[in-house]
Amino acid sequence: MASTLTHRPRRTEASAGSGGGRDRDRDGERWRDEADDGDGDGELEAGDCKELRLTLMEEVLLLGIKDREGYTSFWNDCISAGLRGCILVELSLRGRIQLEPATMRRKCLLNRKVLFKSDAPTGDVLLDEALKHIKATEPAETVQSWIELLTGETWNPLKLNYQIRNVRERLAKSLVEKGVLTTEKQNFLLFDMTTHPVTNDTLKQRLIKKLQAAFLDKWTKEPQRMDKRLLALVLLAHSSDVLENAFVPLLDEQYELATARSRELLELNPDHESSKPNSSEMIWAVMAAFTK
Repeated sequence: MASTLTHRPRRTEASAGSGGGRDRDRDGERWRDEADDGDGDGELEAGDCKELRLTLMEEVLLLGIKDREGYTSFWNDCISAGLRGCILVELSLRGRIQLEPATMRRKCLLNRKVLFKSDAPTGDVLLDEALKHIKATEPAETVQSWIELLTGETWNPLKLNYQIRNVRERLAKSLVEKGVLTTEKQNFLLFDMTTHPVTNDTLKQRLIKKLQAAFLDKWTKEPQRMDKRLLALVLLAHSSDVLENAFVPLLDEQYELATARSRELLELNPDHESSKPNSSEMIWAVMAAFTK
């Protein structure tokens, strides 16, 4: 499940033209982080409409989808688990779940359980489905276990029903409804496949520019100073093996700088970073699960 960012050649399959915040849920509730301290993206641009506020799952999938082809790379075997990690972080940022308090026996992030906090509807079907499982599960499970359960990678047949199926397709349909993607049929010799090419290039470009800026003109060596949703997006995009897609359009010098800084961030110790003030334990716990 682990994914590592290495200094590899720039991908040719990523589109060279490929370039969120706090808003109200569909049920009228505001997105909330763990402390409900008002932390948010802070990048609402003039003319934005709340229907285009994307979840972390949608943003990661959008980064992974090839603009014209309308599907993720066949070689990407990380995005499935990565999207389940997005679900846990999104639920935490909205105040629905949290990690159990640290103790001497369970000080490590990977040893601490995910605790149910609130069953208030999120307005998102995937999030509510996962939240229902977490609420009903006794004893509680760890972050790593939940990623495996939600992905369906478990040896326990009694817990196979925890798997959330067709996540990519359901997220793609949500992005189609929001006008970000469209739906097409492509023939691959022996079969037809539904694809979802990008139709709202402006939104994807803005998402890519935001990630690029995080490692260029807005770079900070202290993750706790980053917006929580942006930090989560960076770490989850890396875990889903789509972060590099945001760097491909950069000039060579900028590309080298962005990849070097991203490695610096991704090589930090999750347990150490989560103990700092203003840090999100759930974000770092999910990161720890992918880099163990």
